[in-house]
Amino acid sequence: MEAPILSVVGVTKRFGGLVAVNDLSFDVRAGDILGLMGPNGAGKSTLLNIIGGEYKPDSGIVKFKGHDIAGLSPHKICHLGIARTYQIPRPFTNLTALQNTMVAAIFGRGLEKSAAESEATKVLDITELSEKKEVVAKDLAALTLKRLELARALATKPALVMIDEVAAGLIEAEIPKILDILKEINKMGISIILVEHVMRVMMEAVDRIIVMDNGVKIAEGTPKEIMEDRKVIEAYFG
Repeated sequence: MEAPILSVVGVTKRFGGLVAVNDLSFDVRAGDILGLMGPNGAGKSTLLNIIGGEYKPDSGIVKFKGHDIAGLSPHKICHLGIARTYQIPRPFTNLTALQNTMVAAIFGRGLEKSAAESEATKVLDITELSEKKEVVAKDLAALTLKRLELARALATKPALVMIDEVAAGLIEAEIPKILDILKEINKMGISIILVEHVMRVMMEAVDRIIVMDNGVKIAEGTPKEIMEDRKVIEAYFG
C-alpha cells in the first residue's frame, strides 16, 4: 500500500491550561479529500496551523512525503508542497486578483514573472475568477475573495491544500459551483483537507470525515457513517 502523503501522529498543542489539540492521529493519502468537522472551538484551525507551520506542536509528529515538518516555518512548508486558505481571506488589498495570484506563484513557487502570470491565469480560470482578474482585491465581494484565496493557494502548486470554510455564506444555488471547483482541484492530483460547516459540501465532496470535539478525534468514517454516529450527533446537538 502506498505511504500516506501526510501523517499526523499523536499531536498535542496546549495554550496555557487549554489543550487545543489532544493526541490526534490521522493519515491523508494521495488523492484523498478529507473532511474535518467539529463545533466551534473543537481545534480544527489549530490543527491546520500546526500542519501549516504557524504553530509548533508540544508533542507528536507531522510527516509530509516522509519529511518531518513539525516546527518548520510556513514558507518552508509551502515550498515542500502544502498550501492553505484562511476562513477570513488575507489578500493584498491594493493588488488585482491576477497580481495577488502572481505573488503566490512567484514567492510560493519561485516562478519568473511571465511564468507566474501564466500560472495565475490558469488557476483563476479553475476558480472561475477570470472575469475578475483585473479587479483590485479591496473591490471584490467577500465570497469572491474566498475563491481568490483558493486561487492563491493553487498558484503555489501544492500536493496538499487545506481549505478553511470556502462555502461559508454561500446560498444554496451557489454550492454546485464550489463543489465543481473542489472536484476539479482534486482531478489535478491535489489532496485536500476541507474544513467546512456546510453539510451538503461535506456529504458530496469528501471521501472521509474526521470529527473533532474539544481537541480530540471523536469519529472517523465515510460521510454516511459520520452522519449516523451518536457521538457526532451529541457533539453538535447535545
